[in-house]
Amino acid sequence: MVARVALLVYPGFHILDLSVLTILGIANHFAPGSYAVDIVSMRGGNIETRSGVPIGTQAIDDTPYDTLLVASTPAVPTPCPGLLDRLRQAERDSRRIAGICTAAFLLAEAGLLDGRAVTTHWSFADTLATRFPQLRVQPDQIYVRDGKFWSSAGMTAGIDMVLGLVESDLGHEVTRAICKTMVLSHRRPGGTSQFSVLAEIDPKQERIQRVLSFIRENLREPLTIQQLADQVNWSARHFSRTFQAETGLSPAKAIEKLRVQAAQSLMESGHSTPSRIAVQTGFGDDERMRRAFARVLGESPQKILRDIRTRKQA
Repeated sequence: MVARVALLVYPGFHILDLSVLTILGIANHFAPGSYAVDIVSMRGGNIETRSGVPIGTQAIDDTPYDTLLVASTPAVPTPCPGLLDRLRQAERDSRRIAGICTAAFLLAEAGLLDGRAVTTHWSFADTLATRFPQLRVQPDQIYVRDGKFWSSAGMTAGIDMVLGLVESDLGHEVTRAICKTMVLSHRRPGGTSQFSVLAEIDPKQERIQRVLSFIRENLREPLTIQQLADQVNWSARHFSRTFQAETGLSPAKAIEKLRVQAAQSLMESGHSTPSRIAVQTGFGDDERMRRAFARVLGESPQKILRDIRTRKQA
């Protein structure tokens, strides 16, 4: 059965939000007839994007959509006439509703997200939580699913969210094929942090950047100080001092953070057991991984896995 999907846009929306429709088009290549896609607005006609480029739309009517995607703006959006009522109707008629970035404000204002987990771009998370205290805002995730409602952080996180929608419909193999076609390294799970460890560390020296890339690509290995120092032809002592000065972390702490982040991503993907994840990410065993999670995240892997299962079953 073909699933009808609409991207609901309004004046000043981000033109990048149109990229999520590419995913559905490629999905149709690997699973023909999966999706029929419309770009809709309240009145139809050309809608000007934030970039000034007009996009042709059709007026949204009472036809039910399987999935309604709601576009975002670079600021907190002001709902145009009739929009909130149309979102409330979609709650009754659609299997799922997904808001990209600041679209969470529109869904919240329509009263659709009360008591639910939701995310948005980190710079708007406090505003969302203050304006709608009945929401459970999760500012550190790239996208969140709570029942039929999905929400994402900004810009490219919308792509990850729609890949998640497609994976829930068509399975991992189709999503993997889409990522290969789009030259994406992988689909980031929803629990992935908006703030990557590599971006957080952000050294200026190219040599230290090179070492961090080496660490990320070899997390399963023991990764001794001498092994890392050899990557840049420094002594172990000079490397340790320079690394600490550039990143604010010891090499061991940086490795631990990168391993925890990688383990979280594997947990979200659901393709490995905790014991296997501990081996794949270089912790070696469950207990070492548990202690690292407690230090870095303040939570156990078991608690995070329970939260992931609960969210996916909602």
